[in-house]
Amino acid sequence: MRVVSGIKPTGNLHLGNYLGAVKQWVAMQDEVQASGGETMFFIADLHGLTEWIAPAELRANTIEMTATLVAAGIDPARSILFNQTRVPAHSELSWLLNNVARVGWLNRMTQFKDKAGKNREGASVGLYDYPVLMAADVLLYNATHVPVGEDQKQHLELARDIATKFNTDYATELFTLPEPLVSRAAPRIMSLRDAGAKMSKSNPSEMSLIKLIDADDVIADKFRKAKTDPDVLPGNVEGLDGRAEAKNLVTIFAALADRTPADVLAEYEGKGFGAFKPALADLAVATLGPIRDEMTRLLDDAAAIDAILDRGAEKARDLAAPVLRQAQEAMGLVV
Repeated sequence: MRVVSGIKPTGNLHLGNYLGAVKQWVAMQDEVQASGGETMFFIADLHGLTEWIAPAELRANTIEMTATLVAAGIDPARSILFNQTRVPAHSELSWLLNNVARVGWLNRMTQFKDKAGKNREGASVGLYDYPVLMAADVLLYNATHVPVGEDQKQHLELARDIATKFNTDYATELFTLPEPLVSRAAPRIMSLRDAGAKMSKSNPSEMSLIKLIDADDVIADKFRKAKTDPDVLPGNVEGLDGRAEAKNLVTIFAALADRTPADVLAEYEGKGFGAFKPALADLAVATLGPIRDEMTRLLDDAAAIDAILDRGAEKARDLAAPVLRQAQEAMGLVV
């Protein structure tokens, strides 16, 4: 079992990013390796180019994302951790697969329609074609399993279609058809000021989100001032219907504590937010504080992060090289 997953380098990571992605990866690393499997995680800096970003910002984001993953529990000694650019085979295989993938397949990808919006003619070719690079990302390592959310299932199906067509067209069994890895559902974390919107760094209010770099007192203050309602907490999840802000805070508490919302409500039934929010703040500080401190330490030593990415990339290149070579041979590119 080999699990491969990538994440785009975005800066100023917040609580929603941590609970929705980073924490999930750490749990996956432990669960997969406990069953004898192997995990590979990469910073998808090539995918970060699909929409314009300042070069310095992309470099800084890649470093920050690496530091965050390591600080949160991704162990470079146990998992292969690298960024795409250091493994040129990602780009090389992507071009080969572009000649196998069909335009009709890409036209059905709903993510492009969502991201391009009404300006499809002005979108980059990379934004249109990135699902093929995603296919190369996993087929290059013959991944057996790929963790996917609802919005990525279509891309995994595309990767399987490309692998099947390649194997058929070139009479080979080179590419493994990756299976979806269903991990525990990632919680949907909403803004602390408006629970009708996702927590996002694009929100102009600093009080709407918890940044992973926030100091302990800042975290506590943001939770203390989070929007709520005057009612006490109910004894069951159904009692949160129509109470978006209350539901959001209970969801955050449960995700941080590795408990279910029902379990949290059983403990705090009948209590008001005057008691609940301080407990949530203490939990968040206890969980995020050590991650922030380690991330800060790592960011102060850019050479150490560079060494981590170099070591991971070397291992990834060793795994990728024979697969790329066999793909080139199958297509008649090696004489």
